[in-house]
Amino acid sequence: MPTPEQVLLFAILAGALLLFAWGRLRYDLVALLALLVAVVAGLVPTDVAFDGFGHPAVITVAAILILTRALRTSALVNLISSLLNRLSAWPSLQVLALTLTCAICSTFMNNVGALALLLPVALELAGNAKRSPSTLLMPLSFASLLGGLITLIGTPPNIVIASLRARETGEPFAMFDFAPVGLVVALIGLAFVGLLGWRLLPQRLPAQPRAGDRPLVEIENYITEARVPAKSGFVGRRLLDIETLGQGDVSIVALVRRKDRILAPSGFLRLQADDILILEADPQALRRLVEKAGVELVGAGGVRAESLRSERVALIEAVVTPGSRLEGRTARSMRLHTRFNVNLLAVSRQGERIYERLGQVHFQAGDVLLLQGEREAMPETCQSLGILPLAERGLEIARRGGSWGALGIFAGAVALTVSGLLPPHIAFAIAAVGVILSGELRMRDVYESVDWPIIVLLGAMIPVGQALETTGGSSIIAQPILELGGTAPAWLILGLLMLVTMLLSDVMNNAATAVLMAPIGIEIAAGLGYSVDPFLMAVAVGASSTYLTPIGHQSNLLVMGPGGYRFGDYARMGLPLDLLILLAAVPTILLIWPV
Repeated sequence: MPTPEQVLLFAILAGALLLFAWGRLRYDLVALLALLVAVVAGLVPTDVAFDGFGHPAVITVAAILILTRALRTSALVNLISSLLNRLSAWPSLQVLALTLTCAICSTFMNNVGALALLLPVALELAGNAKRSPSTLLMPLSFASLLGGLITLIGTPPNIVIASLRARETGEPFAMFDFAPVGLVVALIGLAFVGLLGWRLLPQRLPAQPRAGDRPLVEIENYITEARVPAKSGFVGRRLLDIETLGQGDVSIVALVRRKDRILAPSGFLRLQADDILILEADPQALRRLVEKAGVELVGAGGVRAESLRSERVALIEAVVTPGSRLEGRTARSMRLHTRFNVNLLAVSRQGERIYERLGQVHFQAGDVLLLQGEREAMPETCQSLGILPLAERGLEIARRGGSWGALGIFAGAVALTVSGLLPPHIAFAIAAVGVILSGELRMRDVYESVDWPIIVLLGAMIPVGQALETTGGSSIIAQPILELGGTAPAWLILGLLMLVTMLLSDVMNNAATAVLMAPIGIEIAAGLGYSVDPFLMAVAVGASSTYLTPIGHQSNLLVMGPGGYRFGDYARMGLPLDLLILLAAVPTILLIWPV
């Protein structure tokens, strides 16, 4: 019979799970709420409430995120892009090569970092081959998850599992202890995704050539030209006053003055009589300008997207990443033009253009934004806003020629870890400092590269997971499976544990899933007299198998908008992939890690 403490903890965990699945509150806030409630309830001692933030797993994850940013700005990107472009004539071979490359990168990088590295490349490949990006982006996301299974640092769940094993047995999993199982699962998964899986996906977005960096979101039909007559009361006033009158729903993308065309003009430029303003605005905002500013609409004038960029001005697409400062905000509240000197021209969600007033659209993770702004400032602007450039590939690497220094420093950290000279959190922390001292990353890049919601999630959930053990809650949850132990074979128990972990990771963050399910796996192993290793491996594989929904992992969410996917599309390829992984992983685990 559960004790009052256990019932209270189960209630906290159930509430957290519901909030994770609901998605209206960010997962880091949910985790922090769960921790604070557990502390107030006396389930987590106050003196250890925030010990999770200094946990080796949290330090390792933060260091890997910093190193991932450094690798994304290295010469590696140009090399990968040039090689993959040669395979455009063979679709299946190209998907296989792209997903294999992503998996290899994800083996040594954070999942999201590997995806971010290759997402612009995938869009470029799709455009060059005149194929819908939906055939490449979900396979790319799934490949980033499959590659993470292979090493200790490939994904946060593996780091969590290794630290819990150290606490249980006195020795953590080493760098490549995950490789025998992870490699088998990854190769089978990649073969399915590359040969068959991508064919199961819908092609909602049209295949368009990317010549001239043509955007996915068409804007020509939403651009209007307006003339400022001499009688207008706005002659002599700033462009910023026109935008203010438009209440955030007007973007001045160009100004034509006599024979000069000024793209992305400064808001402080003064209007003159007979200036032509090229506007992106909705009908209500245009009506306001006509009535109050006295401008005259003169039509679209054959304006094309290509005419809104130049050597100085870029027109880019970017996807809103989870945790971006734009998430939940509007262009009006962010004051994108006045604060960041960029014009928002269009917003696309799940492949469909949003037609409501742009200034009032609340941005969501996965939204694709079409932006216009100074080309040189765009990389820093994208980093500051927490958005990932898509169409203008190379924006991020344009700041540097692309060196191999970061790759060498990273390889040194891997060598120190594999040799056992230093534990992972120390070796990779040293490497993170190394890329800063070597000039590969600026201090500003360092703080922006850390995915703080993940850090808060792990730091908050680790004490809650420990409370699950100290209160005996993990024993209560494991009891039904333990009762099968007398009659059920080990493979069935292992498969059930992995299946439950898989399903849980589809509705909550995979790192949090590992924190909660690993103690249950340990309890089952102890109760049956088995080795703890196969059960921890089962949790590691299950926690990273988030293929059924876009909300289980950031990688899935990032490709949702650019790929034009809907929620149910993930199960088309994800469900058979989950079944394949289950069938492949369980016997492999028992072979490599006998009970």
